[in-house]
Amino acid sequence: MSGDQPGPSDMPRCAPLPTRLGVSDPGPDESLGVLTVGPADAGRRAVLATLLDLDPALLGVPDGSWLVLRHATTPSRAAYVPGYRQPHAYGADRGAAGPALARPPRRVELGLPEPLLRHFALVDTPDTGALGVAGARVLIEAAGRAGCLLFVIAADQTFTAAELTLLAELAGTPVSICFAVTPGSTGWAGPDSAARTEDAGASVPPSGAGSPSPGPTVDPITVTVEAHRAALLAAVPTLADARWFAPHRIDDAADLRRALVGWAVDEGLRRASSDPPVLPGEHGRVPVVADPGDWSELLDRLTRSCAQRIRQHLALELANIHLRAVQEIVFGVGCAGLPQLLDREMEALSLLATAQCDQAVRGIIEEASSRVVGSPLPEGVYRRVSHAMRWGLTEERSGRELDRVLLVTSTAGVAGLTGDGAVDAVAGYPGTARAEVLPPVAVALSGGCWQHWRSPGNNDPNGARAWAQQALREVELELSREISRRFEVIRLSLGVVLSDAVDHGILLA
Repeated sequence: MSGDQPGPSDMPRCAPLPTRLGVSDPGPDESLGVLTVGPADAGRRAVLATLLDLDPALLGVPDGSWLVLRHATTPSRAAYVPGYRQPHAYGADRGAAGPALARPPRRVELGLPEPLLRHFALVDTPDTGALGVAGARVLIEAAGRAGCLLFVIAADQTFTAAELTLLAELAGTPVSICFAVTPGSTGWAGPDSAARTEDAGASVPPSGAGSPSPGPTVDPITVTVEAHRAALLAAVPTLADARWFAPHRIDDAADLRRALVGWAVDEGLRRASSDPPVLPGEHGRVPVVADPGDWSELLDRLTRSCAQRIRQHLALELANIHLRAVQEIVFGVGCAGLPQLLDREMEALSLLATAQCDQAVRGIIEEASSRVVGSPLPEGVYRRVSHAMRWGLTEERSGRELDRVLLVTSTAGVAGLTGDGAVDAVAGYPGTARAEVLPPVAVALSGGCWQHWRSPGNNDPNGARAWAQQALREVELELSREISRRFEVIRLSLGVVLSDAVDHGILLA
């Protein structure tokens, strides 16, 4: 083999990509948020209502939907439903609003003129018992962007294995974690706990002695909080520094508000300082090398390699989703719960595919541009190149067509929906405007899937298994085409920027 022909070991390969969702690193412009998490009947919405001095009835949303509370001068409520380009007006009365929506919204946003919401958004998430594998991954990714997690548990509840696994994965990350304990169905203590409290609160005199002397009064709320804390630390000792509150008490509710505001101030400063005011290479001309070699062939090989790796990994993910879907149809949620299960899986798959595309595109830009510049790419130059590519994509029809949602239909097919607002409607916890070159990958289930599988006449496990297999196969085929199309657009867009640089001897004059 000649010296100018690269061998297999010299072929450029796609940089390592994330294989699962994790805690994301928020950018300096990412909005702060506090995610309330916990089991069903733990009183999460009552805690939110206490923090905001609201009626808890105003915070009702369909099961499985996220509730996002933001600051607004005028009160508003809107439901974001996949398959629509515009949000729906959504009332607090679930029964009145439900029939107007073909499927549950991914999120409901409530704008309130509450001073606390000036510091951060408050977010209520689905019950931990209903998250499953995919829901937990979505929650972990959102917690990284929000920055704070408030776990709410009732006095008569215990931490499940799934909840402990979730908290253990978040422990040791930059996410701030605190806990709130609420009254249980029988108050703050059950019969056994009450007996232990009475025994501890009175000293029994020896035989023949006089009447017992009263001992120190034991607060059942404090006892309950300490019992929960001890149970948590036995499984996740790294959360020893986490703060605990009982918002049912007025003092604790005020302490919780102050603690969250203090966190928001510190976290806001940390995020703002993470991005220096002037990046290396952000201004000025960037010269290119006299002979950059065959950079276009390098770009071709990089885009093909990355597209192939992402397609292969998404195919494996979809195979695992199929296994989980069959297991839940037969042993778990059944046919009626299939749409909710698959929709959550598609949300996690979309976030993972987006993260993989973002990281792969960054690697392609850095490696191909470094070949033309002749040195590693400074962060400021990278941002200028990516900005030039985004500007080019907005001018090209092929770039605008990537901003779309893939909707799984009731016939196990996949339909595309483009237009402003279509992608935003599929986000459970939306972030700020993206700085990446490509728009996010977005897959969701259409409302027809809910209508079909929640009909009593379609309670057929065998039919549901066949439908899920066909639907996931169609998602795999459409995603494969989508990934190939995205990286072809990247090849063309970056090729234009680098070709112009080579022709003029200057990159981004």
